[in-house]
Amino acid sequence: MLVVCYHKAMTSYIKDPRVDDYIKRLEEWQRNICNQVRDLIHEADPDIIETVKFTNRPYFVLNGNVCAILATNKHINVFIYDPTAPDPEKIINQGHNNKTARAIQIKAKDKINSKAFKDLLKSIATNNKLGGWRNLQKQTANN
Repeated sequence: MLVVCYHKAMTSYIKDPRVDDYIKRLEEWQRNICNQVRDLIHEADPDIIETVKFTNRPYFVLNGNVCAILATNKHINVFIYDPTAPDPEKIINQGHNNKTARAIQIKAKDKINSKAFKDLLKSIATNNKLGGWRNLQKQTANN
């Protein structure tokens, strides 16, 4: 059963109950971060869909992966699946040399730069709608 969530900054989005289950099992600080990240993802592009891959990991997809969240003991990882998406605010703090994904590690006391986070995800969503970053790089190389 999917649940429609109404968020103050947007009209609505459909929640995947498997993502709810993942978040419910976390410690309070982790739940708070994951729920904030989840809302920001849907604010960035309302067409992004929640799902679960690898039996328990929340993924957010739109014509391909946009991002995923994974809780650890010390932080929440937000894996960003587009190494070409611009990060002018330098919110990505892991995996800069990774060829497919980078990450934002968010600790309990960290404040999320909402605008920069949404701008980053908007860029990924746009790239995905245009065929994905890999195809866009091929097109650029061929021109």
